[in-house]
Amino acid sequence: MASGTQKNAPFSAAKLRAFVQIMRINKPIGSYLLLWPAYWALWMAAEGMPAYDILIIFTLGVFLTRSAGCVINDYADRKIDGHVKRTAMRPIPSGLVSPREALILFTILMLAAFVLVLFTNIETIILSLGGLALAVCYPFMKRYTHLPQVVLGAAFSWAIPMAFTAVTESVPIYAWLIYIANVLWTITYDTMYAMVDKDDDLRIGVKSTAILFGDADKVIIGILQLTTLITLALVGQQIHLDWPYYLGLICAAGFFIYQQFLIRNRERDLCFKAFLNNHYAGLVIFIGVASHYFLAQSDLFKL
Repeated sequence: MASGTQKNAPFSAAKLRAFVQIMRINKPIGSYLLLWPAYWALWMAAEGMPAYDILIIFTLGVFLTRSAGCVINDYADRKIDGHVKRTAMRPIPSGLVSPREALILFTILMLAAFVLVLFTNIETIILSLGGLALAVCYPFMKRYTHLPQVVLGAAFSWAIPMAFTAVTESVPIYAWLIYIANVLWTITYDTMYAMVDKDDDLRIGVKSTAILFGDADKVIIGILQLTTLITLALVGQQIHLDWPYYLGLICAAGFFIYQQFLIRNRERDLCFKAFLNNHYAGLVIFIGVASHYFLAQSDLFKL
């Protein structure tokens, strides 16, 4: 009786911990993977550090939308997670958060993110509606297609065109190249993530690129990694980025090679470690972008 009361108490410590868990506040890796591409786009659009208000809006927006995405994902998977070893104790299958509470929380988080967007401009507000649609659709895709990672890539990359409209009120062609590169990169790291649950997914009928790619998964991941880097290099050529940017891409290539080493035997823990390592790949690319503009604008480096 006591444990049931603890589960149902609206403001218990267990309930608060469950809300933290369902929003993945304790696991920020997804926020980082969203944040770095948004920062690439913001710095390129502004040709340097963006205005503080735009930077704050996008930083907070990334964390809010990522948390909302995790909540709606757990809601969509509420009848599946209990059958997967890694997710069996998530808040909804464990009973600490009800499906209704999850939907309310998702709505609150998305409304908060939308309020932030209202401080930008009409172009960005309109684009944000597309981001909302992708965030809602993605969690259900694994039931209908082996390509849910493509939809996740589209959703995770949506901050890129929004960053350009927020700064310049337009989306140049090279911004869509960044978008494509990030979609490819997202498919890459989320396939590694799906490799962790591949056996469980096959058993319960959940679809993923890890299943679709089969024994060619490592080769296809390598092709996607290479194509990501080539596409980003094309972006650098189009907007005349200097050597710090390409150094960042070289460092990212090093992390991609390390990830290939980790997934070589498809071991669950090492595939998950490879997934986590993508945080550093995104970070070094951002450092390369920011360093280019810092050096270009610094009087210390002007003759």
